[in-house]
Amino acid sequence: MTLAAVVLYLLLLSHQTVSEEQVQYVIGEKGENTTLQCLHQPVNMSSVLYQWKKDGAVVATHNPSNPSEHLSILNNGSLRISGLLYIDEGLYTCECQTKKDSSWQSHSNIQLKIAGGPTNISLDIRPATRLKNGTLFVNKSSDVYFSCSSESYPSQNLTWTVENLAQDNPDRASGNTLPLEFSISKIQPQDQGMYTCASQNTLSMTTVNKSQELLVYYAPERHPECRWEVGNEPSDVLFICTWSGGYPVPSLHLQEVYEKSVIAKGPTINSSQETEHLEYRVNRHILHDKEEVKCTGHHVTGVEKYCSFNLQIPYPSGDPLVTALEGSTITLSCSETDAFPSAKTVWKKMNDVINNTMKYILSENGPTYKLTIINLTKDDAGVYYCYSENPLGARELEVILTVKTSADNGGAVVGVFVSILIMMMGIVVGVTVYSKRDKICIVFFFLVV
Repeated sequence: MTLAAVVLYLLLLSHQTVSEEQVQYVIGEKGENTTLQCLHQPVNMSSVLYQWKKDGAVVATHNPSNPSEHLSILNNGSLRISGLLYIDEGLYTCECQTKKDSSWQSHSNIQLKIAGGPTNISLDIRPATRLKNGTLFVNKSSDVYFSCSSESYPSQNLTWTVENLAQDNPDRASGNTLPLEFSISKIQPQDQGMYTCASQNTLSMTTVNKSQELLVYYAPERHPECRWEVGNEPSDVLFICTWSGGYPVPSLHLQEVYEKSVIAKGPTINSSQETEHLEYRVNRHILHDKEEVKCTGHHVTGVEKYCSFNLQIPYPSGDPLVTALEGSTITLSCSETDAFPSAKTVWKKMNDVINNTMKYILSENGPTYKLTIINLTKDDAGVYYCYSENPLGARELEVILTVKTSADNGGAVVGVFVSILIMMMGIVVGVTVYSKRDKICIVFFFLVV
């Protein structure tokens, strides 16, 4: 073998690739510090010089006259790297030299990998509205889009999960694409919860999570329900407005609505509260006939619905004049259909309320109130009142009952008989005259001539 061939062979041996079995792998985090250990540990450390190579090039020597803040060799030959950078990645070799042997000997081969992140993880949920506390909400049945991204070196895996009571499987999406997206079509209340995006560095396996609470808002489907309850006193009333079935609870506003030309005088109905059930107790001093009481429900989703009713003072109606014979039975009747809130109706004579007795029978059929008087006497004659009252006020219908005796009835019968007799005589005379009209005309002619 020639000298040239030998030299070439030795050069090839010195530059041969290090086998994987001889390489130690170290992972470092960008910006952190790391120490690469040199496996050669001689008895007399002072007699050994060290140097480190990266990818075959010397990057650090044991030379106190040329110190480096980034790369430095410790007393035991280890290489300390401060503030790791991505450019520090590579194959590091520890070499040492003794005073007896001037050649450099390799003792450690370390493959350094640099991992960075995950950092700057960001979530995007749209369309959504942010509350003051940072929580997001979307409207029910809307299409919602989720997006997550982060910065990580050399790469990352992303995973979307959700934590709520209605979902058995928390996983929503996963992958290494940027950004990681998924969507929910026509989102429902059971989809609300804590949504989390996890970013994991594929090299260091470091995982960073970012979470966002998402609520699903929806207004009640029905209109508010307006109702009322009369208090212990007829002049008191409790107005009730209910609007349930939404999330979160709505705001209810109960008020008395006036026409534009009307200026309210004194106190009026006006109450607002964030609730599903609003109650407002009033008396007739602040109620106004023919005015509208309106309950308006406002929901944060933008939905607004209302219910209302028109106030109406009672107006009982019926026949004000009634005549009956002594000893008979008569029924007085009145109706009240307009009052709102509904009126309480009773029958009175003078100022006394009439109750059910052997003499009086009270009955009610819808809006019709009847008073039946049995075995009429002269004492039953007089003025009766159909008295209706609701929280707006009271009104009464005056009914005058006249009781006639049988003698009064006999004169009436005679008068009727005489009237009928006179009418019959007139009919007979008329028929007779009509049948003999020719003779009567001739006689009348000669009398005239």
